Amino acid sequence: MSSVNFDIKRRFVIRLGKALHQLGTPAARLESLLTRVARTLHIDGTFLVQPTNLTFVMWEPSDDPEHMPLEMAHIARTQPGDINLGALARVNRLVDRVLSGETSPSQALLKLREIEADNSPYPEWLMALAFCISGGAFAMLISSNWQTTIGSTILSLISYALVHGAARSQRIAKALEPASAMFCAIGAMAMTRFMPELNVSVAVLSAIIIFIPGLSITLALKEVSARELLSGTARLVDAFMVMFKLYFGTVLGMAIGAKLWGKAIFPEETFLSAELIALAALVLSLSLVVVFKVRVRDALWCVMSGVLAYVSSIAASEVLGDGLGPFVGALLVGLYGNLYARVMKAPASVVLLPGIVLLVPGSKTYISLNSMIMGESIINQPDLGSQTFLIFMSLVAGLVFADVLVEPRNDL
Repeated sequence: MSSVNFDIKRRFVIRLGKALHQLGTPAARLESLLTRVARTLHIDGTFLVQPTNLTFVMWEPSDDPEHMPLEMAHIARTQPGDINLGALARVNRLVDRVLSGETSPSQALLKLREIEADNSPYPEWLMALAFCISGGAFAMLISSNWQTTIGSTILSLISYALVHGAARSQRIAKALEPASAMFCAIGAMAMTRFMPELNVSVAVLSAIIIFIPGLSITLALKEVSARELLSGTARLVDAFMVMFKLYFGTVLGMAIGAKLWGKAIFPEETFLSAELIALAALVLSLSLVVVFKVRVRDALWCVMSGVLAYVSSIAASEVLGDGLGPFVGALLVGLYGNLYARVMKAPASVVLLPGIVLLVPGSKTYISLNSMIMGESIINQPDLGSQTFLIFMSLVAGLVFADVLVEPRNDL
């Protein structure tokens, strides 16, 4: 193998690893995929994936003890990126073409640059609308009154504006989570002046629900269960730090708002009909298609995943209880994702993540944190802390059993 040929192959493997790491691929799956790609390209390699850095060691295989093989080591400092399921599906297709020999490493390098440059398949106005809808739909999902639902929808624009600004300013990006929570809390306190029935805590939680790291906690626990202790623990700590920053921003914003407009009066808890809550779950699934940048061709499959997750979890909770119901939801969504990957030849994550989001108790973790520190309950639900922990365990178990029953088609 010539040094030029080896250089092209190793540059492709490194670029591929960085791209998939930015797209949130779990450590074990990314290491397995990189090993498989390297072997297909007739080079040997060892890879170590961690949340903030990647280590690549690659060399030319040789049986001749006197031959000095080409080898290299590369360490890259990285930061986790945003969820972009459309880009993940396109990278998966590119990897399939490389593995089958249809695309050369040099061609694949150019294609990877195109995928990285094409950030979102949706216009900015639609992203803003999806953020607003997700906030309002989540407020309905936890049985908020109409003033709180409308307020959550409006406040979600603040979250989107800061996300939009963070993509262009490193300073905003560093303070994105606490700043979003603080400004949403100040806005919610101001709204109580003309919306007296608005529940400030629920409105703020709904407006920042996109930042709540319930999905990150679930994936981190799944990595720990797969013995990826270093990566899983680091992801878990990072997720809880995000939760703490969001909570601090909320408390600070409500304190500022109380000084400006007086303390908020929390209205009595309301209960929406089952039909409206089911509609909210459907609308939330639709908004997540845009927020997660899913390709249009995969949109229907993603919405079906969200509906399957919600309906199966609710039905199972009637039999097994609220703590174990999500196990059935995660199991069925995991099976659905693995079957989708086999039939459509696409990553299971494309439909798995939108479904799991409707099951993860990230909001309950936030509410438990509020009850523990402030002694106040945002919603009236007994044993919330222990129930939250059980739900996380149920989700991890459901995903593990799904992989056992139907083996994933590939590592994505």
